Amino acid sequence: MKRILKVSVFILLILGLNFFKAQTPQNYIYTSSGDLKMITRKDIDGVQIVYNWRSLETAKDVYDFSRIEKDLEYLTKLNRKLFIQLQDRFFEPKARYVPDYILNDKEYGGGLIAQYDNPGENKPIGNGWVTIQWNSAVRQRYQKLIGELAKKFDGKIQGINLPETAIDIDMKRDKTDFSCDKYFQAQLDNLKFARNAFKKSYVLQYVNFFPCEWENDHQYMSRLFDFANKNNVGLGGPDIVPNKNAQMKNSYPFFNKYKGKLSLVAMAVQEPTLTYKNPKTKKPFTKEEFVNYAENYLGVNIIFWSVESPWLKNTK
Repeated sequence: MKRILKVSVFILLILGLNFFKAQTPQNYIYTSSGDLKMITRKDIDGVQIVYNWRSLETAKDVYDFSRIEKDLEYLTKLNRKLFIQLQDRFFEPKARYVPDYILNDKEYGGGLIAQYDNPGENKPIGNGWVTIQWNSAVRQRYQKLIGELAKKFDGKIQGINLPETAIDIDMKRDKTDFSCDKYFQAQLDNLKFARNAFKKSYVLQYVNFFPCEWENDHQYMSRLFDFANKNNVGLGGPDIVPNKNAQMKNSYPFFNKYKGKLSLVAMAVQEPTLTYKNPKTKKPFTKEEFVNYAENYLGVNIIFWSVESPWLKNTK
């Protein structure tokens, strides 16, 4: 019976992949819980909502999924899909959105480490925090949350995505047991756990850069894409910026190489992305330019659009 179930799930994933292959990228918006004003537009297929760890686990082993339940109920009535982004890293100095026990209990090593705008400089500017997933105790708790989410929402949501792989920490200034390899293995371990926990919904990993790596010189990027290809894992990223040099030295060539091979490719056009200009026109990239690059070079199936995208301001 288990074998039949596994085969059936695999067939469903393949059918889902073929469905996406046959279409231009679907339009989703990405936003926070409760901010769903644009979801009724006919040209919007779904929404990606960011939920931080602290909001979902209010105390150790005390879970509150009421926001997800409310969002999912509303979207289901409108025949729209939901992607959960489970956030464990934050981009504001006061954003420390992990449970208190992760911050305070000794075994979790402080739970968070600062991210800097200019790591390695004498006076780096702190701009946020990242969860120390390379601490096995922290990672086990994060995976426990993933498992609880799977029990409740697998097959009900379109998918769950883990946040971007890029972090900017000062390894000399902030002493932890961080290493480049530990970080990569921790990301892969969380991804494996999520793929095993969610049997029906898509599992998506955002990937853009890895700390310590440039042009795949540690084979982190190539190993991740190989794993995703072999394990029905979707990949994506926080930014679609046509031919941007940094991305072309990291994740973009792999998206192109694996075009049509991954179970899902879903990428975002976020607020900072909207500020980039086409070097030929000297104007911000248009919707058509984003979509063309996403579809033809990156092989994107879903675009998560910022609600600030100019085309969304047009009435539909």
